[in-house]
Amino acid sequence: QPQLVESGGDLVQPGGSLRLSCAASGFALDTHAVAWFRQAPGKERAFVAAINWSGAGTHYGDAVKGRFTVSRNNARDTAYLQMNNLKPEDTAVYYCAATMDPYSYSHSPYDHWGQGTQVTVSS
Repeated sequence: QPQLVESGGDLVQPGGSLRLSCAASGFALDTHAVAWFRQAPGKERAFVAAINWSGAGTHYGDAVKGRFTVSRNNARDTAYLQMNNLKPEDTAVYYCAATMDPYSYSHSPYDHWGQGTQVTVSS
């Protein structure tokens, strides 16, 4: 069955870096746009970044522009989120999601979701 699995979350100090991975199985990721969302305790799930099916188009939330980079390797059915200069306010559970529609800031078009990976930024 279709599945997305995130990995790479960890505890990191402010200013540090992490790379999250989102691996697809049971469906062809290269026909899907992929997005990353995050949810901090007590807050709604928020858009972080998205990439279109080919990788030629990307978009970022204002809070992460210039610090995060989304990419993908369709040959490996995997998408990535490189996070640099991490801040305590980046602490959240990070989810990847996939849709055959054009990518969106909203979570509603996304058909497939991962289980999430915890990122904690703290000294």
